[in-house]
Amino acid sequence: MMKKLYLITGAAGHLGSTLIRLLKKRDAELRGLLLPGEKGEDTEELHYTEGDVRDKESLRPFFEGARERETYLIHTAGIVDIGGEVSQRLYDVNVKGTKNILELAGEYGVKRLVYVSSVHAIPEKDPVSVITETDHFSPEEVNGGYAKTKAEATQAVLDAAAAGLDAVVVHPSGILGPYNRAGNYLVQMVLNYMDGVLPACVRGGYDFVDVRDVAMGCILAAERGKKGECYILSNRRYEISEVLEMVRISAGGRRLPVLPMWMARAAAPFMQWYARRKKERPLYTAYSLYTLSSNSRFSHDKATRELGYSPRDLLVTVRDTVRWHRLQGECPC
Repeated sequence: MMKKLYLITGAAGHLGSTLIRLLKKRDAELRGLLLPGEKGEDTEELHYTEGDVRDKESLRPFFEGARERETYLIHTAGIVDIGGEVSQRLYDVNVKGTKNILELAGEYGVKRLVYVSSVHAIPEKDPVSVITETDHFSPEEVNGGYAKTKAEATQAVLDAAAAGLDAVVVHPSGILGPYNRAGNYLVQMVLNYMDGVLPACVRGGYDFVDVRDVAMGCILAAERGKKGECYILSNRRYEISEVLEMVRISAGGRRLPVLPMWMARAAAPFMQWYARRKKERPLYTAYSLYTLSSNSRFSHDKATRELGYSPRDLLVTVRDTVRWHRLQGECPC
């Protein structure tokens, strides 16, 4: 009997690489999609191929043989952007790239596709209601370029499911955790604090979740999810000051001043200018500050009930993040 085949796009990313770590422990064959120039080490059960989701023909080696196997595709590849606008690159990767994946998943007879959307694709409604899953997505109903592209792509996935493709959607909240060197904004915030270069904390918060819990939620969605359904993979809301206090407890450091939101918004242009001079990505932008003051009361009850999803306490996540980066020699001891 042939082993299950898991296809993971965005295999070098935070979530994609964590998925591969978890799936290595299962009796399955893995194939990871890397961008040209990204590195991955093949093993007996894991093989990497190069391709770009924007170029449909470049993806064919990634899908080779999928029709003859029990194949599960987890599409994590995408750009997370807190700049606020829909750039051409953002649209091409998040929307057009997802549509290319959908077309090839149908062409190659993939058994199930799990699309990694985002809670940002879900309309906020009002400031106090608990946010649950929805079955319709529109760029006009959400704010920010990233949210708009994820909403459009998510609706494309649901349309494909309605047309016959076995597809499931998961919506992670703000991902934090080990196994990431540079790409994740929340990990960048933790490392900046540990390096002593984070000048202040902002009053505000969001729902933060461990990358390992999201990865397991994706696997559970592949195994137990219902075709055409959406599942929120969240944890609970934490203040930014709470998260940085967890880092301080785990790694040491000083308590930072907490800026009220009006002051942070006023200072955001300067902080972006300063980050550009340092050749770093700005953490505080108009869109990221909007997000930290938005309604982030997400319910993962459906994922818990139908998939068996269970997120861990964020203090464990922060401690493991600090420990992993220290082992990589990437932050002070």
